[in-house]
Amino acid sequence: MLDSLPRFMAGAWLSLKLIGLALVVGAALSLPIAFARVSRRRALWMPAFAYIFCFRGTPLLVQLYLIYYGSGQFPWIHDSWLWPLLRQPFGCAVIAFALNTAAYQAEILRGGIMAVPAGEVEAARALGMGPWLILRKIVLPQALRLTLPAYGNEIILVVKSSSLASTITLLDITGVARGIVAESFAVYEAFLDAGAVYLILTFLITRVVGALETRLMRHLRREDLGAAPVAEPYGA
Repeated sequence: MLDSLPRFMAGAWLSLKLIGLALVVGAALSLPIAFARVSRRRALWMPAFAYIFCFRGTPLLVQLYLIYYGSGQFPWIHDSWLWPLLRQPFGCAVIAFALNTAAYQAEILRGGIMAVPAGEVEAARALGMGPWLILRKIVLPQALRLTLPAYGNEIILVVKSSSLASTITLLDITGVARGIVAESFAVYEAFLDAGAVYLILTFLITRVVGALETRLMRHLRREDLGAAPVAEPYGA
């Protein structure tokens, strides 16, 4: 188990690159999808709803297989700018994970946007703030603050789901474990090492998200500490 740690560290680095790229691309996609989802125009919210429903309602493994094995069947993809990315397993994995997590992140962000008090938006409009300024100064900061715990859970789910990348020949953490099992038949040792690496990654993510949540919510604790004590009834 100790001898295989360098191989697991290399697999962990590949997994981290995959997870990081998928989360960044997914976050960029989730913003317009979430805003379209809360729109009252059917031409906007219906495609966004269909996207979220399809990617949340089908297994990630199926989506990964469709992109990795299915994209090469279309001749027009071979002639497009996407082919250099789709012909590599790492590129297919990034696309599949990004599209999947974008659906979950969009739904999380939609809940945060709807949780922003309507009175604050109306007050901003009364002060003469435009729609984009309200979005940037009022809606988005509060929505991201409210959805941070859910975002942390989504990051952890992406970390654990990244083990599926080994099914398309990527030597991530699980891929390294499968290779060690094929070489030595040491099933318990290999997958215990893999589980330990995933556990360490999850622990670090929870610590970072917890510290960020504490920092963003510090103004609420100050308000609680500065609140005047409630007077007890006379004679209590």
